[in-house]
Amino acid sequence: MKLTAGSVQYINRRTAPRLVSVLLLLGALSLLAAALAARQPFVSIRFEDTASKSGISFILHNCPTPEKHLIETMAGGVAVFDYDGDGRPDIFFTNGADIPSLKKTGERYWNRLYHNEGNLKFRDVTEEAGVAGEGYSMGAAVGDFDNDGKPDLFVAGVNRNILYHNLGNGRFEDVTAKAGIKSGDGWAVAAGWFDYNNDGYLDLWVVHYTKWSVNDNRYCGDSSRGIRVYCHPKYFQGLASTLYRNRGDGTFEDVSVKAGISAYAGRGMSVAFADYDGDGYQDVFVTNDNMPNFLFHNKGDGTFEEVGLAAGVALREDGKAVASMGADFRDYNNDGLPDIAVTALASETFPLFRNLGKGNFADATFSSGMGALSLHHSGWGIGLFDFDNDGWKDLFTANSHVNDRVELFEPAVYKESDTVFLNFGGRFRDISEEAGLTEVKAHRGSAYADFDGDGKIDVVVASLGEPVELWHNVSPLTNHWLAIKLVGTHCNRDGIGTRLNIGNQWNEMTTAVSYASSTLDSVHFGLGTSTLVATLQIQWPDGRKQTLHNIRADQVLQVREPD
Repeated sequence: MKLTAGSVQYINRRTAPRLVSVLLLLGALSLLAAALAARQPFVSIRFEDTASKSGISFILHNCPTPEKHLIETMAGGVAVFDYDGDGRPDIFFTNGADIPSLKKTGERYWNRLYHNEGNLKFRDVTEEAGVAGEGYSMGAAVGDFDNDGKPDLFVAGVNRNILYHNLGNGRFEDVTAKAGIKSGDGWAVAAGWFDYNNDGYLDLWVVHYTKWSVNDNRYCGDSSRGIRVYCHPKYFQGLASTLYRNRGDGTFEDVSVKAGISAYAGRGMSVAFADYDGDGYQDVFVTNDNMPNFLFHNKGDGTFEEVGLAAGVALREDGKAVASMGADFRDYNNDGLPDIAVTALASETFPLFRNLGKGNFADATFSSGMGALSLHHSGWGIGLFDFDNDGWKDLFTANSHVNDRVELFEPAVYKESDTVFLNFGGRFRDISEEAGLTEVKAHRGSAYADFDGDGKIDVVVASLGEPVELWHNVSPLTNHWLAIKLVGTHCNRDGIGTRLNIGNQWNEMTTAVSYASSTLDSVHFGLGTSTLVATLQIQWPDGRKQTLHNIRADQVLQVREPD
């Protein structure tokens, strides 16, 4: 259309108000689009709790008493593993017991195993599988200790440990005594499987907390107001971890003294493994409650040296010990070196130790953004996983304070929602509310797996006295992924201790993740927009290296260790 002076005048007089309105509307939409674009990282991860319609009816019975026995607030481990080999990860929950007798008083206090039926539906198979257990259970650890291709289960508890051998017919056998595992070995909170001597058989590390008995009735709190609380751990004597060497014939030898770890008594909460210095041997990180953490360097001759303080992971940067609880030991900043992430209590932050190489770590809690983000949270379960498949491992924490009456004494809260921190290039943002993590409970253990086979990592969380949460990952981004299922031949069957590399990403095959929990699943990589993996490099625990090329994305790839 040709504009004349008159037509311009007409437009000005008749349509200027409309044009202004349209321009204002377009401007507002442009600003909204810019705002949404700026907020895109905050909504790239979303979860939906599907527990109530999944068939999982488990409630963690910690059996609290007026006497405030310390074990009551410490329960809640979770294990995820495909116990029957159908390709779908199943879920095991540890449970408490009647405190006076420390034995189960009925079916509702049993540990529970739920079979994954597919489509996020689960069925209680505890009785038929034979894993109900007895006593006050705490943690769980999964590993195939006899390399028969069927994952076995260790349950840690208060004066009662259980080793279940997977028979392969849907049932487990209690082989604790036959295998030489001590049952009444004090209060064990957590455990983990790893091959410390690279002989091809998984060994067992058991983490102990403190010397405790039901008769320990110290009063802690404000007696003038009649407010009793769980006592500070400083009133309890710590215990050393136990290391069981796998003889390869179904039995184990306690080598704690020989290995040099029996001299280090702590108030252990969790254990995590990685070869942090690249010498070919798995090292051990143990979180301690209000004590310096332990880092046991594997010397490769069957012994360990404790180097936590020298390496920079025993204390925070300010030299203070915190209530370290859960841990994950893997690379968060894509530099090829496994780092350590830890949960602790409100005002302590969630410490993040960055691996600098050559055996040294730096406290990266504040430089990564985690300091300010976690300052007011108390956490237990923890996991570094790439929830939006963008190539960077995000951080999930299961939260709650240890003291159910903390609000009467401190500016902190007892029950909290879970949190997820988005990793963007080695720094973190709290996107928990946008991600849908709004359920406020006394959360404890957590475990991680792709329960429905859609390529996105889901999360299961246990809570004291309330139903569990099964967080289905419904993140909107359509990024690609690759999961690698390892089959060891010379090394242990599941390749625990294997390091894998795709591009600038590294990951570890481990089952020791979180607080008192365990996950045996494929090694997961997010690929962003890539539909093809040009090169996958694998270094098996025995040093063998394997390289694969041109791998199609969005699949579970089974890789067998070369002969």
